[in-house]
Amino acid sequence: MLDGILPGSVVTVEVSGNDVPWDAVLFPEEQAFVEKAVEKRRREFTVVRSCARRAMEKLGVPPQAVLPGERGAPLWPAGVIGSMTHCDGYCAAALARAGELEVLGIDAEPHLPLPAGVEETVALPVERERLRRLASDDPTVCWDRLLFSAKESVYKAWFPAARKWLDFSEAEIEFFPGDGATGDFRAVLLVPGPVLAGRRIRSFEGRWAVRQGLVITAVSAAHG
Repeated sequence: MLDGILPGSVVTVEVSGNDVPWDAVLFPEEQAFVEKAVEKRRREFTVVRSCARRAMEKLGVPPQAVLPGERGAPLWPAGVIGSMTHCDGYCAAALARAGELEVLGIDAEPHLPLPAGVEETVALPVERERLRRLASDDPTVCWDRLLFSAKESVYKAWFPAARKWLDFSEAEIEFFPGDGATGDFRAVLLVPGPVLAGRRIRSFEGRWAVRQGLVITAVSAAHG
């Protein structure tokens, strides 16, 4: 699912379907976060961390707990950056060495229109006009859901660097369709971005795809 939308320096592990992998277990310190959660929440929490630990192994990093930190952002081992996502029937983790990338964010959503009224809360007026044009050109893509997913990926890339909230209205997304149900997008930050390696980040670049009933988005940036 994530093939072709992330750089080669990123390792990914994905699980499709609702079966829990045999090695999907939690560390005791992780268990405390979901001991009172409903079964669906516990399963997703467990499986996505199993994906993360397999990705750590691919990087040569000893598997370890991934605890939720501030605003739920995952706390990664030293020298690692990463992102996780889950929705019905799909979990994934993407990790890279911190020396390879500055930011990384992924998101997956069901390829379905957003519920009534949600587009108005996540899309800027200029974005809504773009969505209408995109839908006219290619009605097979749920562009409103893709916008939501792209903003989620942007936030996941933003927060570890900025350490503060980014509202849906504070990043403007523009999609660039490619061949088939894939393409690029740019997210222009409408608030001051974080400073990384002495330069202020003003935008993020991303990739998107529609595959197997899901929309998948990813944001990444190499050290510049």
